[in-house]
Amino acid sequence: MIIVTLLTRPDCRLCEHAKQVLATVGADYPLQVEEISIDSDHGIRLAATAGVMFAPGVLLDGRPFAFGRLSERALRRELHRSTTQETE
Repeated sequence: MIIVTLLTRPDCRLCEHAKQVLATVGADYPLQVEEISIDSDHGIRLAATAGVMFAPGVLLDGRPFAFGRLSERALRRELHRSTTQETE
């Protein structure tokens, strides 16, 4: 199971896009998505630590992955790489 932390903001079109990408990709990979407001104290700390400049921010198992428009192709490539390394 890969834990995806999604840092979001209300009324954010890119955040809605990221949720759709995660739902689509989640059909093929075991994802557990936790959504955190980037404006909350916890979200501010996570964003600062991960170098997330603006929403949406995506962390995979606590590691920074992306912020801004989430690329489904890049996410699938990273998840494939991660799951392939785990089985080796």
